[in-house]
Parts: sequence; structure tokens; C-alpha cells
Amino acid sequence: MTRSNWRERAGTKFACEKQPAHGRNGMVVSNHPLASAAGMEMLAAGGNAIDAAVATQFALTVVEPMMVGLIGGTTCHIRLADGSHRVLDGMSAVPKAGRPDMYRSVPGAAPEVYDSVGQENLVGPKSVAAPGSLRAWCLALERFGTMPLSDVMQPAIRHAARGFAVTPYLADCIKDAAPDLSKDRLAAQRLLPGGTPLKPGARLVQGDYAEALTLVSQQGEAALHGGPLGQLLVECMEKTGGYVSAEDLTGYKVIERAPIRGRYRGWEIVAPPPPAASGVHITQMLNILEGYDVASLGFGTVDMLHLLAEVLKIAFADRAQASGDPDFVKVPVERIVAKAYADQRRAGINLAHATRWTSGLESGLVAAEGADTTHLTAADGRGNVVTTTQTINSLFGARFIVPGTGMIPNNYMNTYDPRPGNALSIEPGKRVTTSMSPVMAVRDGKVAYALGLPGGRKIFPSVLQALVNLIDHGMELQEAVEAPRIWTEGPVLEVEHGVPAEVRQGLEARGHAIKVMPTVAGGMNAIAFHDDGSMTGAACWRADGSAVALGGGLARAGVRFELPK
Repeated sequence: MTRSNWRERAGTKFACEKQPAHGRNGMVVSNHPLASAAGMEMLAAGGNAIDAAVATQFALTVVEPMMVGLIGGTTCHIRLADGSHRVLDGMSAVPKAGRPDMYRSVPGAAPEVYDSVGQENLVGPKSVAAPGSLRAWCLALERFGTMPLSDVMQPAIRHAARGFAVTPYLADCIKDAAPDLSKDRLAAQRLLPGGTPLKPGARLVQGDYAEALTLVSQQGEAALHGGPLGQLLVECMEKTGGYVSAEDLTGYKVIERAPIRGRYRGWEIVAPPPPAASGVHITQMLNILEGYDVASLGFGTVDMLHLLAEVLKIAFADRAQASGDPDFVKVPVERIVAKAYADQRRAGINLAHATRWTSGLESGLVAAEGADTTHLTAADGRGNVVTTTQTINSLFGARFIVPGTGMIPNNYMNTYDPRPGNALSIEPGKRVTTSMSPVMAVRDGKVAYALGLPGGRKIFPSVLQALVNLIDHGMELQEAVEAPRIWTEGPVLEVEHGVPAEVRQGLEARGHAIKVMPTVAGGMNAIAFHDDGSMTGAACWRADGSAVALGGGLARAGVRFELPK
């Protein structure tokens, strides 16, 4: 199917709301224009994609404070100009003081509900896990970047000190979290002045956070992991009953992991391994889909969406049985990604009616995740590409500000099972299970696409759909990231408003319980790499995403301007 005629077989048609960016010498796509501009500033100054990505990440902590921060977690996927792929695991971990019975589970809670009595693992100091994001960003810059940390942090410091205009998206997030934010004096002063959530257009200045960023620019990750910022965090924990200690901060290690590599119709899909569930289950789902003529089914048709729904349910049934930190949980990666296992699972699909799926694996767990995350993708035109996802878990994380720092910590302890004796029960040092999916698609040894998005458990199903849109349906990049999505673990099938009523009715006729959603997962950021060396960047309507391209370059050799005599 060509890039121009996928609509001929489509059951769902849509119009793109944003414009892509095109360039040859660099591209940055993130979920805020100021963050994308921060990365482009590094590329324009001669830096590489890693410099740009780290600058963008720090800027996102300022302009998307509800999604990301220094006291959070990240999964970073880097492809270097030599063709090697590096996955840096900077995910948060259970503090050393953690124990299986440190919280009381809400009586009668379903297995997938990890809330504790008094919301101790969801809001406040006791919900904070040991962070890894700052150490991962600094390690990436040190090993693969070219610019000093003090330089790449300047845009973030500038925006924190001078302020920026609150977007409607950020304003809505503040309003949603206001009941908890209002209980913290510092968070309320900053985000709810006079008791009212900041409105779109208001200027958000974060002077104390600018000072914290300045310390990091001078001292590196040690400012938090052993330095003055870490001391303030530990003091806050000790005074309020939190668990993160100085030893947790100094002892945390970023782990470089080998990526999962799947094959699909001649493409290589490169994605993160456990504790990320994404690479394993994207590969599994593509293996199952490879047995069908997906292009002929057509985008957004009843047949196509039914098939996708069944494949998603299979993946989630298996994910519920085998996912987690590989240092604590045995994840049968080889079995899940095997083509033979895909054949076995495919054989049970009924193309005429929805099926209730159970796992074909052993073990047993359900991984919970916050959906409030952010993502960026960057490339420098010299062969370096970065796609990375980072978060403080829930919206505004633990929903308080650490005094003297301006930092909002994560609430990652809510992703662990508060009941002892289960695969995801709390153990010191255990890392967070995640659906983060910073993925690259490689064709004939060259990167063709790099992409990712926020959205908790809905992340890797959305990445799968984007890959199918690109590879099978032949969409342009902007179309692929903006196309209506679905999601299900079973029995409810969530569909976005863009799926037409007649298609929804057809799915209901096949046994799916339909729930129409304003969005499925968050704002996707993607880059396409073309044969002529140019790039296209795209961000979707689900967040404040913006693509910024470096399309110019230096003057032609030998050219100079002379005044007439």
C-alpha cells in the first residue's frame, strides 16, 4: 500500500491537527515547544542528539512539572552513529527501608489495585521511591554527548527563573490535582495562588527550582545523589516519615541493558527489555499480526480493530503473568518473543467474535503504572538518535514540593503491590515495571523511525498501532501519530472519538464492550528518516507537542559577500 492511498481501504478517516517539521541537520520533538527549542538550541550550537535530548529533558522538568522531574525515573534508548543501540535504565527503585508489609492494602481491593490505606503509597512522602532519572541523564551526556552539563541546562534554568506562560493543558492538570496540591503549602503557593489553580496564560516562575537546577549544572548528578539537594530531600523524608535515604541516593546505579530486537515483515524493531514490558510485548504482538494481511484489512475497519483488540488482550494476559524487574522476577523473554509462541496464540483468535483470553505462561502479577509521563525524540543528522521517556509516575507525582529545592518527587511506590507474597510485592532495590516504549524501527540497517509517548499501560499498545500505521497502512508520519487509537485489556474496549459510530457498532456486534474516550494514551513524538538524508518530525494533538527542525546550515564553501567599490 502506498503512502497516498491508505484511505481507500480505511474504515476510519481523520484530519491531522498539527503540521510536521522537515529538516536535514537535526530534529527535536517533545511535548512542549520550549523544551523542543531547548534541544534545538544545542543542535544549532554544534551539539549532537544526546546534548539536545538532555537539554530537552531538563527543560521539560520546568514546563511540564506535572509529568517529569529530577526525582523520577526514565528509560532512554540511544542509537549512536556507529549503529549500536544503548538502553539506559534509570527507573526508580524501592528504598532500602522498603518491606513487603510497609503499607496496608485497602481491604477488598482487586488484584490490580495497589492503593493503600490512607493513600500512603500514592500521595505524600511515603509514596516516594529512590530516583534514577537525573543520574541517567547525566550519564548519557557524559558518555555520549559533546557539550558540558552547564551549557545544556541553561534553557531550563532560564525558563524556571524567568517563567513561562501556562498552557491550557498544564492548567487542566493543575485543576485535576488541586485537592492534593492544596494540602502542601509550597505546591499551593506556586500552583494555586490565592487558592485558585493557575489559568492558561498565567506566568509560572519557579525561582527555587532555578537555583536547584543551577546547583546541578555546577555539581552534576552529585548535587542530588550525595550533595545539597539530596540532603534537603533526605531531611524532608526524615521529618515526614518518607523512606528515601542518603544511602538510596548515593547507591543508585543506572543499568545499561541490551535491547529487545524483533523482526516484522523485513523490519527490525528495537525496543527496551525488562523491567520494561514494551519490547517483549510489541515484538509478541507484531509476531501475531505477521500472520495476517493487515494492509488489506484497512485502517480503522471493524476487521482491523477487532484483530488489534484481540492481539492486545493476548499481550496483556501474558504481561499479567510475566513482567517485572529481571533481578527479582523471572521473565520468559525468549518464549514470549518466539515466532512459534505467536503461532500458538494466533490459533486461538476468532475473527468473528471477541474472546476472553488467559495467559499461556506461568507466574502471576499485575503491573500498575501512572499514565502521566512525557517523551521526547531527537536526532542530529550525523547518525545519532535518541528516544526517551521519563516520569514522576502520577500527575504531579507525590503532589508536594521538597522545601528549599522546588522539586516535585515521584510517587512510584504506588506501582508496587502492597500485599506480601506476590511477584510485584515490595523488596528493597526492586525496580519499577514500566510500559515505556522508546522504540526505533530499522530497515536495511538504517533507522527509519524513532518514536514514543506517555500513557502508562497504554503506551506500548499505542506504539504498536503507530508501527502498524507506518509499515502496513503506509501512513505519513504525521498521520501515524495522530490516527485514532484503541486500547483494551478486556473486556472493555476503549476507542477514541475519531472512531466512527458505525465502526463502534460493528465492534459491539462482535462482542466488544465499547467505551469512548477523549484520548487513548498521550502525545506521541516521532521522527522519520528518509533515504535522501532528510528527516520529518511529528507530534500529535494529545499534548502540547512540537517538532523543531534544523533545516539550514553553513554557507556554501567559498562564498563571501563583497561591497561594491
